[in-house]
Amino acid sequence: MNWKSFLAGTVAGLIGGYCLRKVLDEKMPLSPEKVLDDVKNTFKKEGSIDGSWMQMKPEDYQKYPVKTKVYRGGIMRTHNEERQQFEFIADAFTGSILDVYPL
Repeated sequence: MNWKSFLAGTVAGLIGGYCLRKVLDEKMPLSPEKVLDDVKNTFKKEGSIDGSWMQMKPEDYQKYPVKTKVYRGGIMRTHNEERQQFEFIADAFTGSILDVYPL
């Protein structure tokens, strides 16, 4: 075996592994803990958070023609000495908040 063949095989393996990793990352949902942390950080910009929760298993979601997997969760906070509760829906693949509504 000469060094050129070895080097070519190594480079091909690295490129293939990198491409496979990119494809798998797009098809795997983010961890619910990461999504909840991102949502909490967004809410913390407007004040402190008293509590939060999130479903750990993503569920199917469809709004018009858009289909994806989502996490559902909630945030409790005190704003101007008034307790507020919100529920949210976040995309499981990107972590983007799709909907927030007060309870």
